[in-house]
Amino acid sequence: MSTDARRDAFRARLRVALTRPRDVAALAVFRMAFGAIVTISAVRFAAYGWIDQCFVTPRVHFSYWGFGWLPLPSPLVTYVLFALLGVLGLLVAIGLFFRPAVAALFLLFTYLQLIDVSNYLNHYYLVSLLAGLLFFIPAHRAWSLDARFRPHIRSDVAPAWCTYLLRFQVAVVYVNAGLAKATTDWLLNAQPLNIWLSARTSLPVVGPYLDLPAVAYVASWSGFLFDTSIAFFLLWRRTRPVAYLAVIGFHAATHFLFPAIGMFPVIMIVAALVFFDSSWPRRAVERGRRILGVATAAVSPPPVGVSGFSSRWAGFGIGAAVLFMTFQALWPLRAHLYGGNVLWHEQGMRFSWRVMAREKNGSVTFVVRDPKNGREWHVSPTKYLTRVQEREMVGQPDLILQLAHHIARDFAAHGHPGVEVHADARASLNGRPAAILVDPRADLAREADGLGGKRWIHPAPAGPPPLLRPVGSRTL
Repeated sequence: MSTDARRDAFRARLRVALTRPRDVAALAVFRMAFGAIVTISAVRFAAYGWIDQCFVTPRVHFSYWGFGWLPLPSPLVTYVLFALLGVLGLLVAIGLFFRPAVAALFLLFTYLQLIDVSNYLNHYYLVSLLAGLLFFIPAHRAWSLDARFRPHIRSDVAPAWCTYLLRFQVAVVYVNAGLAKATTDWLLNAQPLNIWLSARTSLPVVGPYLDLPAVAYVASWSGFLFDTSIAFFLLWRRTRPVAYLAVIGFHAATHFLFPAIGMFPVIMIVAALVFFDSSWPRRAVERGRRILGVATAAVSPPPVGVSGFSSRWAGFGIGAAVLFMTFQALWPLRAHLYGGNVLWHEQGMRFSWRVMAREKNGSVTFVVRDPKNGREWHVSPTKYLTRVQEREMVGQPDLILQLAHHIARDFAAHGHPGVEVHADARASLNGRPAAILVDPRADLAREADGLGGKRWIHPAPAGPPPLLRPVGSRTL
Protein backbone atom coordinates (compact mmCIF):
# COMPACT_ATOMS: atom_id res chain seq x y z
CA MET A 1 0.00 0.00 0.00
CA SER A 2 1.37 3.40 -0.98
CA THR A 3 2.00 6.20 1.51
CA ASP A 4 -0.96 8.16 0.14
CA ALA A 5 -3.23 5.14 0.47
CA ARG A 6 -2.17 4.52 4.06
CA ARG A 7 -2.73 8.18 4.87
CA ASP A 8 -6.19 8.11 3.30
CA ALA A 9 -7.05 4.93 5.19
CA PHE A 10 -5.93 6.50 8.49
CA ARG A 11 -8.03 9.58 7.83
CA ALA A 12 -11.05 7.43 7.03
CA ARG A 13 -10.65 5.42 10.27
CA LEU A 14 -10.20 8.64 12.26
CA ARG A 15 -13.31 10.16 10.73
CA VAL A 16 -15.35 7.06 11.52
CA ALA A 17 -14.10 7.03 15.12
CA LEU A 18 -14.85 10.71 15.68
CA THR A 19 -18.29 10.67 14.05
CA ARG A 20 -19.40 7.37 15.63
CA PRO A 21 -22.81 7.86 17.27
CA ARG A 22 -22.97 8.02 21.04
CA ASP A 23 -25.89 8.60 23.35
CA VAL A 24 -26.60 12.32 23.65
CA ALA A 25 -27.95 12.01 27.19
CA ALA A 26 -24.67 12.78 28.96
CA LEU A 27 -24.17 15.90 26.85
CA ALA A 28 -27.71 17.03 27.64
CA VAL A 29 -27.08 16.66 31.38
CA PHE A 30 -23.79 18.55 31.04
CA ARG A 31 -25.65 21.34 29.22
CA MET A 32 -28.23 21.58 31.99
CA ALA A 33 -25.65 21.61 34.78
CA PHE A 34 -23.43 24.13 33.00
CA GLY A 35 -26.30 26.55 32.40
CA ALA A 36 -27.44 26.22 36.01
CA ILE A 37 -23.92 27.00 37.27
CA VAL A 38 -23.76 30.17 35.19
CA THR A 39 -27.16 31.33 36.47
CA ILE A 40 -26.26 30.58 40.09
CA SER A 41 -22.95 32.41 39.68
CA ALA A 42 -24.70 35.51 38.30
CA VAL A 43 -27.13 35.47 41.24
CA ARG A 44 -24.24 35.07 43.73
CA PHE A 45 -22.44 38.05 42.23
CA ALA A 46 -25.52 40.19 42.81
CA ALA A 47 -26.34 38.77 46.25
CA TYR A 48 -22.84 39.20 47.68
CA GLY A 49 -22.29 42.68 46.27
CA TRP A 50 -19.52 41.53 43.95
CA ILE A 51 -20.92 43.42 40.97
CA ASP A 52 -20.32 46.67 42.82
CA GLN A 53 -16.99 45.54 44.24
CA CYS A 54 -15.50 44.22 40.99
CA PHE A 55 -17.14 46.29 38.27
CA VAL A 56 -18.89 49.43 39.55
CA THR A 57 -16.79 50.82 42.41
CA PRO A 58 -13.32 50.72 40.77
CA ARG A 59 -12.26 53.97 39.13
CA VAL A 60 -9.37 52.30 37.32
CA HIS A 61 -9.74 49.07 35.36
CA PHE A 62 -6.79 46.89 34.38
CA SER A 63 -7.15 45.79 30.77
CA TYR A 64 -5.76 42.66 29.14
CA TRP A 65 -3.02 43.30 26.64
CA GLY A 66 -4.64 43.81 23.25
CA PHE A 67 -8.12 44.42 24.71
CA GLY A 68 -7.76 47.97 26.00
CA TRP A 69 -10.20 49.10 23.30
CA LEU A 70 -13.17 47.37 24.98
CA PRO A 71 -15.71 49.92 26.25
CA LEU A 72 -16.57 49.97 29.94
CA PRO A 73 -20.29 49.64 30.75
CA SER A 74 -22.06 52.10 33.00
CA PRO A 75 -23.20 50.84 36.43
CA LEU A 76 -26.78 50.36 35.21
CA VAL A 77 -25.66 48.51 32.09
CA THR A 78 -23.40 46.29 34.22
CA TYR A 79 -26.34 45.19 36.35
CA VAL A 80 -28.42 44.58 33.23
CA LEU A 81 -25.62 42.47 31.73
CA PHE A 82 -25.42 40.28 34.83
CA ALA A 83 -29.20 39.86 34.81
CA LEU A 84 -28.99 38.89 31.14
CA LEU A 85 -26.18 36.45 31.95
CA GLY A 86 -28.42 34.74 34.48
CA VAL A 87 -31.22 34.47 31.93
CA LEU A 88 -28.87 33.08 29.28
CA GLY A 89 -27.64 30.44 31.70
CA LEU A 90 -31.25 29.42 32.33
CA LEU A 91 -31.98 29.23 28.59
CA VAL A 92 -28.96 27.00 28.09
CA ALA A 93 -30.00 24.78 30.99
CA ILE A 94 -33.52 24.20 29.67
CA GLY A 95 -32.33 24.08 26.07
CA LEU A 96 -34.44 26.91 24.71
CA PHE A 97 -32.96 28.84 21.77
CA PHE A 98 -29.83 26.92 22.67
CA ARG A 99 -27.46 27.95 19.88
CA PRO A 100 -28.02 31.73 20.09
CA ALA A 101 -28.25 31.56 23.89
CA VAL A 102 -24.94 29.77 24.38
CA ALA A 103 -23.25 32.02 21.79
CA ALA A 104 -24.52 35.12 23.62
CA LEU A 105 -23.48 33.60 26.95
CA PHE A 106 -19.95 33.01 25.66
CA LEU A 107 -19.63 36.57 24.34
CA LEU A 108 -21.18 38.24 27.38
CA PHE A 109 -19.33 36.20 30.00
CA THR A 110 -16.01 36.68 28.20
CA TYR A 111 -16.63 40.41 27.85
CA LEU A 112 -17.36 40.79 31.56
CA GLN A 113 -14.14 38.97 32.43
CA LEU A 114 -12.10 41.09 30.04
CA ILE A 115 -13.18 44.31 31.77
CA ASP A 116 -10.61 44.01 34.56
CA VAL A 117 -7.58 41.72 34.84
CA SER A 118 -7.67 41.92 38.63
CA ASN A 119 -10.87 39.81 38.54
CA TYR A 120 -9.14 36.93 36.73
CA LEU A 121 -9.68 33.41 38.03
CA ASN A 122 -8.83 30.18 36.25
CA HIS A 123 -12.37 28.88 36.35
CA TYR A 124 -13.73 32.01 34.68
CA TYR A 125 -11.47 31.19 31.75
CA LEU A 126 -12.73 27.61 31.84
CA VAL A 127 -16.36 28.74 31.75
CA SER A 128 -15.66 30.81 28.62
CA LEU A 129 -13.97 27.85 26.93
CA LEU A 130 -16.76 25.42 27.81
CA ALA A 131 -19.41 27.87 26.58
CA GLY A 132 -17.51 28.27 23.31
CA LEU A 133 -17.26 24.49 22.87
CA LEU A 134 -20.94 23.97 23.67
CA PHE A 135 -21.89 26.19 20.74
CA PHE A 136 -20.57 23.50 18.38
CA ILE A 137 -22.02 20.56 20.32
CA PRO A 138 -25.63 19.42 19.69
CA ALA A 139 -26.40 19.12 23.39
CA HIS A 140 -29.92 20.47 22.82
CA ARG A 141 -31.18 17.61 20.64
CA ALA A 142 -32.57 15.75 23.64
CA TRP A 143 -34.08 16.70 27.00
CA SER A 144 -34.60 20.29 25.92
CA LEU A 145 -37.42 22.65 25.01
CA ASP A 146 -35.86 23.07 21.59
CA ALA A 147 -36.30 19.35 20.97
CA ARG A 148 -39.86 19.52 22.29
CA PHE A 149 -40.96 22.45 20.15
CA ARG A 150 -38.87 21.54 17.08
CA PRO A 151 -39.26 17.76 16.66
CA HIS A 152 -37.11 17.71 13.52
CA ILE A 153 -33.93 18.39 15.54
CA ARG A 154 -34.52 15.58 18.03
CA SER A 155 -31.90 12.88 18.16
CA ASP A 156 -30.81 10.25 20.66
CA VAL A 157 -27.21 10.39 19.50
CA ALA A 158 -24.37 12.83 18.94
CA PRO A 159 -20.97 12.34 17.30
CA ALA A 160 -18.25 10.94 19.55
CA TRP A 161 -15.98 13.95 19.00
CA CYS A 162 -18.28 16.06 21.18
CA THR A 163 -17.44 13.98 24.23
CA TYR A 164 -13.77 13.65 23.31
CA LEU A 165 -13.36 17.42 23.00
CA LEU A 166 -14.90 18.11 26.41
CA ARG A 167 -12.79 15.37 28.00
CA PHE A 168 -9.67 16.86 26.49
CA GLN A 169 -10.44 20.31 27.85
CA VAL A 170 -11.06 19.03 31.36
CA ALA A 171 -7.89 16.91 31.21
CA VAL A 172 -5.86 19.96 30.15
CA VAL A 173 -6.98 21.79 33.29
CA TYR A 174 -6.08 18.94 35.62
CA VAL A 175 -2.75 18.00 34.05
CA ASN A 176 -1.46 21.57 33.89
CA ALA A 177 -2.66 22.26 37.44
CA GLY A 178 -0.59 19.26 38.49
CA LEU A 179 2.51 20.22 36.50
CA ALA A 180 2.35 23.70 38.04
CA LYS A 181 2.84 22.03 41.42
CA ALA A 182 6.01 20.20 40.33
CA THR A 183 8.22 22.73 42.10
CA THR A 184 10.57 22.55 45.05
CA ASP A 185 8.40 25.02 46.95
CA TRP A 186 5.34 22.80 46.62
CA LEU A 187 6.83 19.32 46.92
CA LEU A 188 9.92 19.79 49.09
CA ASN A 189 8.85 22.70 51.28
CA ALA A 190 5.05 22.21 51.37
CA GLN A 191 4.54 25.85 50.49
CA PRO A 192 2.22 27.63 50.11
CA LEU A 193 -0.07 25.00 51.64
CA ASN A 194 1.72 25.28 54.98
CA ILE A 195 0.83 28.99 55.05
CA TRP A 196 -2.77 28.46 54.03
CA LEU A 197 -3.49 25.49 56.29
CA SER A 198 -1.86 27.14 59.29
CA ALA A 199 -4.25 30.02 58.85
CA ARG A 200 -7.25 27.67 59.12
CA THR A 201 -6.61 26.23 62.59
CA SER A 202 -9.88 27.67 63.85
CA LEU A 203 -11.88 25.19 61.76
CA PRO A 204 -13.87 22.63 63.77
CA VAL A 205 -12.46 19.11 64.24
CA VAL A 206 -9.57 19.34 61.73
CA GLY A 207 -8.33 22.81 62.69
CA PRO A 208 -5.87 21.79 65.46
CA TYR A 209 -4.01 19.52 63.04
CA LEU A 210 -3.62 21.96 60.17
CA ASP A 211 -0.48 23.66 61.47
CA LEU A 212 1.44 20.36 61.59
CA PRO A 213 4.18 20.22 58.92
CA ALA A 214 3.29 16.61 58.10
CA VAL A 215 -0.24 17.62 57.18
CA ALA A 216 1.03 20.29 54.78
CA TYR A 217 3.40 17.80 53.12
CA VAL A 218 0.69 15.16 52.76
CA ALA A 219 -1.70 17.75 51.32
CA SER A 220 0.93 19.08 48.89
CA TRP A 221 1.84 15.67 47.51
CA SER A 222 -1.80 14.59 47.42
CA GLY A 223 -2.74 17.67 45.39
CA PHE A 224 0.14 17.11 42.98
CA LEU A 225 -0.61 13.42 42.45
CA PHE A 226 -4.36 14.00 42.18
CA ASP A 227 -4.11 16.73 39.55
CA THR A 228 -1.54 14.98 37.38
CA SER A 229 -3.27 11.58 37.36
CA ILE A 230 -7.01 11.98 37.88
CA ALA A 231 -7.88 12.54 34.21
CA PHE A 232 -6.25 9.23 33.27
CA PHE A 233 -8.06 7.34 36.03
CA LEU A 234 -11.33 8.90 34.85
CA LEU A 235 -10.64 7.71 31.31
CA TRP A 236 -10.18 4.07 32.41
CA ARG A 237 -13.53 2.37 32.89
CA ARG A 238 -12.34 0.15 35.76
CA THR A 239 -11.06 3.02 37.90
CA ARG A 240 -13.64 5.61 36.85
CA PRO A 241 -16.16 5.22 39.72
CA VAL A 242 -13.47 5.38 42.41
CA ALA A 243 -11.75 8.25 40.57
CA TYR A 244 -14.98 10.23 40.50
CA LEU A 245 -15.47 9.71 44.21
CA ALA A 246 -11.93 11.07 44.60
CA VAL A 247 -12.93 14.09 42.49
CA ILE A 248 -15.89 14.78 44.77
CA GLY A 249 -13.84 14.29 47.93
CA PHE A 250 -10.91 16.37 46.73
CA HIS A 251 -12.97 19.33 45.59
CA ALA A 252 -15.26 19.17 48.62
CA ALA A 253 -12.16 19.35 50.82
CA THR A 254 -10.71 22.32 48.92
CA HIS A 255 -14.04 24.14 49.17
CA PHE A 256 -14.21 23.45 52.91
CA LEU A 257 -10.63 24.55 53.55
CA PHE A 258 -10.53 27.44 51.08
CA PRO A 259 -14.07 28.78 50.54
CA ALA A 260 -12.69 31.79 48.67
CA ILE A 261 -12.03 29.47 45.72
CA GLY A 262 -15.67 30.02 44.78
CA MET A 263 -17.47 27.87 42.22
CA PHE A 264 -14.35 26.11 40.93
CA PRO A 265 -14.96 22.86 42.89
CA VAL A 266 -18.56 22.67 41.65
CA ILE A 267 -17.50 23.32 38.05
CA MET A 268 -14.86 20.58 38.15
CA ILE A 269 -17.19 18.04 39.79
CA VAL A 270 -19.74 18.65 37.04
CA ALA A 271 -17.14 18.77 34.26
CA ALA A 272 -15.68 15.40 35.30
CA LEU A 273 -19.01 13.75 34.41
CA VAL A 274 -18.01 13.92 30.72
CA PHE A 275 -15.65 10.99 31.34
CA PHE A 276 -18.53 8.62 32.09
CA ASP A 277 -20.29 6.49 29.51
CA SER A 278 -22.62 8.59 27.39
CA SER A 279 -25.73 6.65 28.50
CA TRP A 280 -25.21 7.02 32.25
CA PRO A 281 -28.11 9.51 32.71
CA ARG A 282 -30.60 7.14 31.11
CA ARG A 283 -29.43 4.29 33.33
CA ALA A 284 -29.66 6.58 36.37
CA VAL A 285 -33.24 7.53 35.46
CA GLU A 286 -34.15 3.88 34.91
CA ARG A 287 -32.63 2.89 38.25
CA GLY A 288 -34.51 5.69 39.98
CA ARG A 289 -37.80 4.59 38.45
CA ARG A 290 -37.22 1.01 39.50
CA ILE A 291 -36.55 2.11 43.06
CA LEU A 292 -39.79 4.09 42.98
CA GLY A 293 -41.66 1.18 41.40
CA VAL A 294 -42.37 2.99 38.13
CA ALA A 295 -42.43 0.80 35.03
CA THR A 296 -39.73 1.62 32.49
CA ALA A 297 -38.29 0.23 29.32
CA ALA A 298 -34.73 -1.04 29.17
CA VAL A 299 -32.09 1.40 28.04
CA SER A 300 -31.05 0.68 24.48
CA PRO A 301 -27.65 1.61 23.10
CA PRO A 302 -27.55 4.18 20.30
CA PRO A 303 -27.64 2.76 16.78
CA VAL A 304 -24.35 1.77 15.24
CA GLY A 305 -23.40 3.19 11.88
CA VAL A 306 -24.09 6.84 11.23
CA SER A 307 -24.58 9.50 13.86
CA GLY A 308 -27.49 11.13 12.13
CA PHE A 309 -25.47 14.24 11.40
CA SER A 310 -24.10 15.38 8.08
CA SER A 311 -20.43 14.57 7.54
CA ARG A 312 -20.06 17.23 4.84
CA TRP A 313 -18.09 19.43 7.22
CA ALA A 314 -16.41 16.59 9.08
CA GLY A 315 -12.97 17.25 7.60
CA PHE A 316 -13.11 20.96 8.38
CA GLY A 317 -14.41 20.28 11.89
CA ILE A 318 -11.67 17.77 12.64
CA GLY A 319 -9.04 20.23 11.46
CA ALA A 320 -10.49 23.03 13.59
CA ALA A 321 -10.64 20.72 16.62
CA VAL A 322 -7.01 19.68 16.14
CA LEU A 323 -5.94 23.34 15.99
CA PHE A 324 -7.91 24.14 19.15
CA MET A 325 -6.48 21.18 21.02
CA THR A 326 -2.93 22.01 19.91
CA PHE A 327 -3.33 25.57 21.13
CA GLN A 328 -4.78 24.48 24.46
CA ALA A 329 -1.94 21.99 24.94
CA LEU A 330 0.86 24.45 24.09
CA TRP A 331 -0.42 27.81 25.36
CA PRO A 332 -0.02 26.96 29.07
CA LEU A 333 3.63 26.06 28.40
CA ARG A 334 4.58 29.52 27.11
CA ALA A 335 5.80 30.58 30.57
CA HIS A 336 8.89 28.44 30.03
CA LEU A 337 9.92 30.69 27.13
CA TYR A 338 10.50 33.55 29.59
CA GLY A 339 12.82 31.63 31.88
CA GLY A 340 13.03 32.28 35.58
CA ASN A 341 10.22 31.63 38.04
CA VAL A 342 6.79 32.29 36.51
CA LEU A 343 5.28 32.56 40.00
CA TRP A 344 7.50 35.59 40.49
CA HIS A 345 7.56 37.41 37.15
CA GLU A 346 3.99 36.30 36.26
CA GLN A 347 4.73 36.26 32.50
CA GLY A 348 2.63 33.41 31.13
CA MET A 349 0.91 32.91 34.47
CA ARG A 350 -2.65 33.55 33.34
CA PHE A 351 -4.51 31.06 31.13
CA SER A 352 -2.03 28.33 32.09
CA TRP A 353 -4.11 26.57 34.79
CA ARG A 354 -1.67 27.28 37.63
CA VAL A 355 -4.43 26.76 40.17
CA MET A 356 -3.53 27.71 43.76
CA ALA A 357 0.17 27.52 42.94
CA ARG A 358 1.57 30.36 45.04
CA GLU A 359 1.05 32.76 47.95
CA LYS A 360 2.20 36.23 47.02
CA ASN A 361 1.81 39.59 48.69
CA GLY A 362 3.71 42.82 48.77
CA SER A 363 3.62 46.60 48.69
CA VAL A 364 4.08 49.24 46.03
CA THR A 365 4.72 52.97 46.26
CA PHE A 366 5.08 54.98 43.08
CA VAL A 367 7.68 57.73 42.87
CA VAL A 368 6.77 60.41 40.33
CA ARG A 369 9.45 62.84 39.16
CA ASP A 370 9.09 65.89 36.95
CA PRO A 371 12.41 66.12 35.03
CA LYS A 372 11.75 69.77 34.14
CA ASN A 373 11.79 71.11 37.68
CA GLY A 374 12.99 68.18 39.78
CA ARG A 375 9.78 67.93 41.83
CA GLU A 376 9.01 64.52 43.26
CA TRP A 377 5.83 62.92 44.59
CA HIS A 378 5.26 59.65 46.42
CA VAL A 379 1.96 58.16 45.30
CA SER A 380 0.09 55.36 47.04
CA PRO A 381 -1.98 52.95 44.89
CA THR A 382 -4.81 53.48 47.36
CA LYS A 383 -5.49 56.80 45.63
CA TYR A 384 -6.60 54.95 42.50
CA LEU A 385 -7.52 51.37 43.42
CA THR A 386 -9.93 49.47 45.59
CA ARG A 387 -8.54 47.26 48.33
CA VAL A 388 -9.15 44.14 46.22
CA GLN A 389 -7.46 45.63 43.16
CA GLU A 390 -4.47 46.74 45.18
CA ARG A 391 -4.06 43.28 46.66
CA GLU A 392 -3.94 41.80 43.17
CA MET A 393 -1.74 44.53 41.69
CA VAL A 394 1.13 44.45 44.17
CA GLY A 395 2.34 41.03 43.03
CA GLN A 396 1.75 41.32 39.29
CA PRO A 397 4.32 43.39 37.36
CA ASP A 398 2.13 44.03 34.32
CA LEU A 399 -0.57 45.54 36.55
CA ILE A 400 2.06 47.70 38.26
CA LEU A 401 3.04 48.89 34.78
CA GLN A 402 -0.55 49.69 33.84
CA LEU A 403 -1.09 51.73 36.99
CA ALA A 404 2.17 53.59 36.37
CA HIS A 405 0.87 54.58 32.91
CA HIS A 406 -2.41 55.69 34.44
CA ILE A 407 -0.57 57.81 37.03
CA ALA A 408 1.50 59.44 34.26
CA ARG A 409 -1.68 60.32 32.35
CA ASP A 410 -3.29 61.64 35.53
CA PHE A 411 -0.33 63.89 36.26
CA ALA A 412 -0.35 65.10 32.66
CA ALA A 413 -4.02 66.01 32.99
CA HIS A 414 -3.16 68.07 36.09
CA GLY A 415 -0.45 70.09 34.42
CA HIS A 416 2.60 67.84 34.75
CA PRO A 417 3.20 66.23 31.34
CA GLY A 418 6.22 64.03 30.71
CA VAL A 419 6.74 62.88 34.30
CA GLU A 420 8.81 59.82 35.15
CA VAL A 421 7.08 57.08 37.14
CA HIS A 422 9.18 54.68 39.17
CA ALA A 423 7.98 51.94 41.50
CA ASP A 424 9.27 50.89 44.89
CA ALA A 425 7.72 47.42 44.61
CA ARG A 426 8.53 44.58 46.95
CA ALA A 427 6.90 41.17 47.09
CA SER A 428 7.02 38.02 49.19
CA LEU A 429 6.65 34.64 47.46
CA ASN A 430 5.50 31.68 49.52
CA GLY A 431 6.57 33.23 52.81
CA ARG A 432 10.04 34.40 51.81
CA PRO A 433 11.23 37.81 53.01
CA ALA A 434 10.01 40.61 50.76
CA ALA A 435 12.34 41.27 47.83
CA ILE A 436 12.49 43.89 45.08
CA LEU A 437 10.05 42.99 42.33
CA VAL A 438 10.45 45.91 39.91
CA ASP A 439 13.67 47.75 39.08
CA PRO A 440 13.26 51.08 40.89
CA ARG A 441 15.45 52.76 38.26
CA ALA A 442 13.06 51.88 35.42
CA ASP A 443 10.81 54.68 34.20
CA LEU A 444 7.63 52.65 33.88
CA ALA A 445 5.87 55.49 32.08
CA ARG A 446 8.18 54.78 29.12
CA GLU A 447 7.95 50.97 29.27
CA ALA A 448 5.48 49.19 27.01
CA ASP A 449 3.43 46.12 27.80
CA GLY A 450 3.42 43.15 25.44
CA LEU A 451 4.22 39.48 25.02
CA GLY A 452 7.97 40.00 25.13
CA GLY A 453 10.07 39.54 28.23
CA LYS A 454 10.20 42.44 30.68
CA ARG A 455 13.76 43.31 31.63
CA TRP A 456 12.62 45.67 34.38
CA ILE A 457 11.36 42.77 36.53
CA HIS A 458 13.94 41.71 39.10
CA PRO A 459 14.90 38.02 39.27
CA ALA A 460 13.14 35.88 41.85
CA PRO A 461 14.82 35.64 45.25
CA ALA A 462 17.03 32.59 45.68
CA GLY A 463 16.75 30.06 48.45
CA PRO A 464 13.89 27.99 49.85
CA PRO A 465 10.92 29.50 51.64
CA PRO A 466 10.80 29.27 55.43
CA LEU A 467 8.61 26.70 57.09
CA LEU A 468 5.96 28.82 58.78
CA ARG A 469 4.09 27.39 61.75
CA PRO A 470 1.67 29.81 63.40
CA VAL A 471 0.51 28.98 66.89
CA GLY A 472 -3.16 28.22 67.50
CA SER A 473 -5.48 30.20 65.22
CA ARG A 474 -3.04 32.97 64.36
CA THR A 475 -3.56 34.02 60.75
CA LEU A 476 -0.60 34.90 58.56
